[in-house]
Amino acid sequence: MNITLRLAWRNLWRQPRRTWLTIGAMVFSNAILVFMISLQFGMYELMIDNTLKAFTGHFQVQAPGYKDDTKMRQIVPNAESIATEIREATSLEAVAVRSATFALASSDDRTYGIRVFGVDPANESRVSTIPSLVSDGRFPDNRDAQEIVVGSVLARNLRVGIGDELTILGSGRGGSFAAAVATVAGIFDSGVIDMDRSIAEMPIGFFNDVFYMDDAAHAVVVVTPALALIEDYRATLESVVAGHDGVVLQDWDALQPGLRQAIQADLSGAFFMYGVLVVLVAFSVMNTQLMSVLERTYEFGIVMSLGLTPGRLGRLVILETALMGLAGLLLGALVGGLITTWFTYNGFSFPGMDQMAANFNLPSHFYPQVSLLTLFAGPAFVFIGSIISALYPALRVHWLHPVEAMRLA
Repeated sequence: MNITLRLAWRNLWRQPRRTWLTIGAMVFSNAILVFMISLQFGMYELMIDNTLKAFTGHFQVQAPGYKDDTKMRQIVPNAESIATEIREATSLEAVAVRSATFALASSDDRTYGIRVFGVDPANESRVSTIPSLVSDGRFPDNRDAQEIVVGSVLARNLRVGIGDELTILGSGRGGSFAAAVATVAGIFDSGVIDMDRSIAEMPIGFFNDVFYMDDAAHAVVVVTPALALIEDYRATLESVVAGHDGVVLQDWDALQPGLRQAIQADLSGAFFMYGVLVVLVAFSVMNTQLMSVLERTYEFGIVMSLGLTPGRLGRLVILETALMGLAGLLLGALVGGLITTWFTYNGFSFPGMDQMAANFNLPSHFYPQVSLLTLFAGPAFVFIGSIISALYPALRVHWLHPVEAMRLA
């Protein structure tokens, strides 16, 4: 073993209590970082997954510009055939056509402006959670049925219930007047007030007849088995879309840009708190090493008088810190990994959050996401911070002169 490494290791255990306290602080902070980062990433994945599966999907085939200008004329021709091609090329079943327009919905008492979606009853439940959120009545099962499903807030505002009729007034694809009477078949409750207040869905066949869509639609929605598999399907989907003129493939990031921005904003706040924790640990390490250097000032003066260079002594202090940091990193990652793995299988619940989570159709338990990144990102920053904090004690050794060092002792 290298003599410098042996000296560094022995020096650490000259004061075992102090060394263990410092390593313990590293282990504690590293375990917290592993758990919190894993939980944070798990919550982000859950948030993205719930948001996209509620309505958006992972991909959508649209007309160019429809994402920013949702007008009736921005259509996807032969939408059903494109959806069939995608199913055959990707072996995905979660593919559905969808159309949308703004319209007026009138009951006997009130009129409200809403966004009406034409959906495929046979496939909508595979790309959206709205069919499963119907709390009263049922979701249509016939693509030509003159039925409509409305949000709970909208139903309350219009004062309608199951079996009541709504008059829908809007503009057709060519700008012509469109009108229809639909029976309320179901009322859904997503927990998101904006959705429950402004969205209604009707079977795609009925929608096409009312708004003169023929075989066109406004989007083909695709949901992959998992968020992590999106890139695996991108190339295949792009090749399918490339065979059709006048359509483009949009991924979830383009469809929901605010979602990534919200995550980035939350990460910025979290990194600030993590940074505070790393700085506190770094100051603890600096205090330990500075005390160690001051206690050994006389020894340093003697070995320097015998010819040992200050630079080598400074590297010895850095090596001692690195050994402590490495022990804290490995033990912290191990402890944090074990704790996080337990919560990965059993879930973590914030006290008092059950009701609020239910209101947003979120599970009562959150599951951390363990990966090499979440295991070692936090401990690695603590390790780097510890090394940086040891620079000052090392420089004090470098500035020492043999005679002064022996006199100071």
